[in-house]
Amino acid sequence: MSSSSLLTPVSLGGLSLKNRVTMAPMTRARAGDERLPNARMAKYYCDRASAGLLISEGVVISEQANGWNQSPGIYTEAMRDAWRDVVSAVHAAGGVMFAQLWHSGRASHSSFRADGSRAVAPSAIAINGEYMHTPIGKQPYETPRALQTAEIVSVVEDYRLAAERAKSAGFDGIELHGANGYLIDSFLQSKTNHRTDQYGGSVENRFRFLREIVEAVTTVFPANRVAVRLSPNGVYNDMGSPDYRETFSFVAQQLDTFGLAYLHLMDGLGFGFHQLGEPMTLAEFRTLFHGPLIGNCGYTQETAEAAIAAGHADLIAFGRPFISNPDLVDRFANNWPLNPLAEMSAWYSFDDAGYNDFPKYQSA
Repeated sequence: MSSSSLLTPVSLGGLSLKNRVTMAPMTRARAGDERLPNARMAKYYCDRASAGLLISEGVVISEQANGWNQSPGIYTEAMRDAWRDVVSAVHAAGGVMFAQLWHSGRASHSSFRADGSRAVAPSAIAINGEYMHTPIGKQPYETPRALQTAEIVSVVEDYRLAAERAKSAGFDGIELHGANGYLIDSFLQSKTNHRTDQYGGSVENRFRFLREIVEAVTTVFPANRVAVRLSPNGVYNDMGSPDYRETFSFVAQQLDTFGLAYLHLMDGLGFGFHQLGEPMTLAEFRTLFHGPLIGNCGYTQETAEAAIAAGHADLIAFGRPFISNPDLVDRFANNWPLNPLAEMSAWYSFDDAGYNDFPKYQSA
């Protein structure tokens, strides 16, 4: 099919995007044990620079934030400088790129930190799961340590400093990872936030942590270059709260007051659905948030086109199809078939396998 809406230009935060195809943030684990972006990663992103917007994989904001083997960081000058090389290459290839800032929260393990300290979270509630992958192999989930009220200001400052480094590295903007059960999401949701201080209890209090982060990073980037990602329907990392609709409706309405670049919603159910009511939809969020919306999770060219044509979304993010098809935009534009989706076992090989070895389309 031809994409009369999906492949049209759009303005986002003063940036002119050549199409509405977004490369979703995906953890790819190619930064090595030092968590430094590298030439392999530069090639990966440059090969996909035909997307209107590239969103980086989750970039950890501090050593405390680490929770995934070989994911990149942005908490040292060396990391910032390494990202500068990647972003410069993407810009030279005609791409626009946001950095996704990430704190893994309770989805971490003591072996990720040199001092062996436990993961932090709003409350001392462990993920109900079998095991996680750590630097010392598969390990059972640990019970995180609840952040003390006085500590939260330092975590907010870590986000601000990460935003400073992202700006210095040349990123066009930043996205705050508020989805999938990581630290921000666990503060927002009543299932994982049982605090009794000003960061817990009411939905207003549970939103306070994210609000303070947005206020902090918008002293670095203008608000129209700052975005937030949410997963209102998600179950990943043992999430899903009975009051999810009240919570995420309030969060969207509050974020609407900042004039953000966009709100990125994992509205699709491909990561699982908590089944605590009807899924929240892009159309529902359109009544709550009046800035640009990005839909994500399980979209095809056809369903993406339909969502944009209906006015429910302004852009659509593609994840797995972009792994296997570096030239995804060209394939959409020319009705070329897609490469088969890569097997998950190849996603995290730590080298080019399952990363930079997917062919672009070649006509017979």
